[in-house]
Amino acid sequence: MLRRLWFVVLAAQPVAAQEAMFVLRSGSDTVSLEKFTRSPGKLTSEVLLKGAGARVTFAADISADGTVPQLTTSFWMATDAPGTPARQVARLAFRGDSVIVEIEGGGQTRTERHGTRAGAIPYINPSFALMELVIERSRRLAAAGTEVPMFLVAGGQTLPVTIKPIGADSMSLTMAGGEMRVRVDAAGRIVGGGIPIQNATIERVTNGSAAMTVAKPDYSAPPGAPYTAVDVTVTTPMGHTLAGTLTLPKGAGPGNKVPAVVTITGSGSQDRDEGISLFKGYRPFREIADSLGRRGIAVLRMDDRGFGASGGNAATATSADFAQDIKAGLAYLRTRPEIDAAHLGLVGHSEGGLIAPLVATTEPDLAGIVLLAGTAYTGRQILQFQLSNGIRNDTSHSAAKKDSLLARVPQQIDSMAAGVPWLRFFVDYDPIVTARKVKTPVLILNGATDLQVTPDQVPLLEKAFKQAGNRDVTAKVLKDLNHLFVADPDGYPGRYLELKSFAVDRATIGLVVDWLAKRFLKPAA
Repeated sequence: MLRRLWFVVLAAQPVAAQEAMFVLRSGSDTVSLEKFTRSPGKLTSEVLLKGAGARVTFAADISADGTVPQLTTSFWMATDAPGTPARQVARLAFRGDSVIVEIEGGGQTRTERHGTRAGAIPYINPSFALMELVIERSRRLAAAGTEVPMFLVAGGQTLPVTIKPIGADSMSLTMAGGEMRVRVDAAGRIVGGGIPIQNATIERVTNGSAAMTVAKPDYSAPPGAPYTAVDVTVTTPMGHTLAGTLTLPKGAGPGNKVPAVVTITGSGSQDRDEGISLFKGYRPFREIADSLGRRGIAVLRMDDRGFGASGGNAATATSADFAQDIKAGLAYLRTRPEIDAAHLGLVGHSEGGLIAPLVATTEPDLAGIVLLAGTAYTGRQILQFQLSNGIRNDTSHSAAKKDSLLARVPQQIDSMAAGVPWLRFFVDYDPIVTARKVKTPVLILNGATDLQVTPDQVPLLEKAFKQAGNRDVTAKVLKDLNHLFVADPDGYPGRYLELKSFAVDRATIGLVVDWLAKRFLKPAA
């Protein structure tokens, strides 16, 4: 959970049958569309996340008291063909202070149990139709400054939403320090609103005509590039395939083999560019691949398991499983006649910086690995800091409330990890133990203002790699860069959307490319 960010959107609830659409925009860009139908006891909806290229449908039963006893969700990539079976289906049953979740996907079924608070309203990001239930629930509780618990379906966390009226037709809603202001009609329906800190606006339309489709991502090489970009399919020993793009310097071939790198994304399902839709233009692996391609180094970047055009089931996978996907990528490169198999490497960001050393322990012939905000602490330590830091930065809570929430963080981590294989592995995994086994040349880079993987972990990793007898370890903390390696003197994730630019620091890309080139390329004669 190093890079997951919750886009906070909150709303109100009608009582009559209705069909409508919500449009969420950030600046001039459409972020999401939601078509929904609401009757007194049922809510059905389709949410299209245009930037993320994902589609979610759900059906919620609504009790007379405004709570949701049952919720069923289905997930597709937005570019999946009509009629394609859902990649994942989840059925949630809310029973007092517990949520029982049955998940089907990738030919497997599993059951999870999460702790919550009685009366929690489920939330699928960013469904305004579900958020309207929050306001309906607060009206039933009929108290100023009402706090309604919300269960985040992605992640299994329960967070309080505070609802306060502003005049006769507006409300302020806050969750995890983020505020949204909405205008509502007499029935409590959202008619508009905005999130100033995120430059986001919400519009409600009836008979919406906006197309619930997205264009396929463009992974082609830019005009005039000295390399080509080829769509490839990587077969894994686990039985699924991974879709990727291989950038090859022009002229590469059996008589002119080139070194190559596999990129590794951070936590949460991501595409091969490691793009984040809310952060306009943020595609770090595309930028790295471009710079390496111009220096004569090939790059394989792949959609994560179960995401984009890749198959497999991410819901049951751990970081160790994702490491096997990266090993499959390396194996694929070794089959390419253009690739110099003696000069292969890895570039991992965030969780990818955790995975790269895992791969290196069983791939001792790698020529180099790069860790961008790689971790030295256990997942429990990282989550303890991240969750606590979020509470301390939440201005909606009193000091006493913050103390109470901080005291519950360890229990919250245990609850989150109990039913999620990825989190169970992450919480207990110690990257230092792995680092002490790796003798592959390694470059460790962190931003000085990173508040997701803090820079104090850099010297710990450096020391651990050297304890393995590794004689080629380079470590740097880079001034005024956050976890995304974007210029940011503050670094708090909750304020990322206040940043004026999401351009990856060019000097950082230069460091990565120069370091790899020195170890991969023969000096000019």
